[in-house]
Amino acid sequence: MKGGLLVAGTTSDAGKSVVTAGICRWLAREGVRVAPFKAQNMSLNSYVTADGAEIGRAQAVQAAACGLEPTADMNPILLKPGSDRRSQVVVRGRPVADVDAMEYGARRDELRAVAVESYRRLAAEFDVVVCEGAGSPAEINLRAGDIANMGLARAAGLPVVVVGDIDRGGVFAHLYGTVALLDAADQAHVSGFIVNKFRGARELLAPGLDMIEGLTGRRVYGVLPWLDGLWMDVEDSLSLDTRPLGTRPRGAEAAGGALRVTVVRYPRISNFTDVDALAAEPGVVVTFATSPDGCADADLLVLPGSRATVSDLAWLRETGIADLVTRRTGPVLGICGGYQMLARTITDQVESGAGRVAGLGLLPADVVFAAEKTLGRPSGEAYGHPVEAYEIHHGIVTRDAGEGFLDGCRIGNVWGTTWHGALENDGFRRAFLAEVARAAGREFHADPGLSFAALREARLDALGDLVERNVDTGALLALIEAGPPPGLRVLPPGAA
Repeated sequence: MKGGLLVAGTTSDAGKSVVTAGICRWLAREGVRVAPFKAQNMSLNSYVTADGAEIGRAQAVQAAACGLEPTADMNPILLKPGSDRRSQVVVRGRPVADVDAMEYGARRDELRAVAVESYRRLAAEFDVVVCEGAGSPAEINLRAGDIANMGLARAAGLPVVVVGDIDRGGVFAHLYGTVALLDAADQAHVSGFIVNKFRGARELLAPGLDMIEGLTGRRVYGVLPWLDGLWMDVEDSLSLDTRPLGTRPRGAEAAGGALRVTVVRYPRISNFTDVDALAAEPGVVVTFATSPDGCADADLLVLPGSRATVSDLAWLRETGIADLVTRRTGPVLGICGGYQMLARTITDQVESGAGRVAGLGLLPADVVFAAEKTLGRPSGEAYGHPVEAYEIHHGIVTRDAGEGFLDGCRIGNVWGTTWHGALENDGFRRAFLAEVARAAGREFHADPGLSFAALREARLDALGDLVERNVDTGALLALIEAGPPPGLRVLPPGAA
């Protein structure tokens, strides 16, 4: 077979990334040579490919669902917000500019051509390309410059399936309204729907499914049930409000036995998926906090990555968390931007333009931001275990004392590194947590059989099962191969 599909959503966080990954895994298990694609991604969670290109982390996981190494073509345009108004533009894995919305709009034709070219390369190499949309295709104020939704569907002749999150409520209005707000040419590509995150009795939902099919002339391809604890690398911090983190062993919390990890959630938090591997460990509970009170009882306090290190450091001071960190005697781990905050000084004429500012001074290091971003897949050893990781940063850290820790350093109970993904290395993670537990006066009993890579594979298989069992896969295959059905009804008002 040969073809493609665009998975759009009624809203952000409707489940596009997860549904795309599930379809990819199902197709791969069917023997189809399939690849993921997201033309334009806005995310602070990113990943580095084997050849040093930066892409959205969700596309890296979708590539894993296909059994592939990720490439820059799978996410040719990545936007990394540094403030409410400006974003870094990463094109085919390399940063090219920091722009506001108007400056970005001036480049839309150039960027659309880049996205379409990447899609066509993948389409030539693979049997099927499963594309993930961005936000909602019904953001009509942005339609003229759209690259990731109907702009891509029209350019590549793709059928579109719209995912609606029924757990939010109003799913039928969302599905109908998404189609009705599009113009007739866009509507001709919207071929049907998938209802996501359903809880309850399917027979109670059936009348609504029949009505939405009758009202729109488009079929519902499936209803995906809510699955507790099933999540994957997410696009942005919206999902932190609802995603489960941490294993809660029976009686452990009541007895005070769980190892408590608190991650500081500053405004421009990035690559917070670093702590997912900690949350997978039995006896470890991971939470996110935005206040000193939320951080006070942590056995391990994590300062994660940041897209706006100097700004988020100022936020730490404004909230009082900085004072808590500097007074703290228990373990602290800084990763990338968090490591930079723990240094003595930060000199930044690149990201914030703030010049030289004082860091928290807990590590004997100084940071200077370089114009060129460091992107790589480093490897090393710590606690006697091999470590493979990836790095994404402008800040160059120079230390002059302390004990080496990965590429960073340690002083007492404070650790810092620029390496993302290090905690996914099972042996290193268990040794590090054992050290943290000793320093915090807690017990940590590792599960020697736990493999985070195997856990991620199991989650991807569960997503494939979810699609296989709850979607009309025969009809979906036919749609992928044949393209949008002819004669689809145009719903009013159908924007001009």
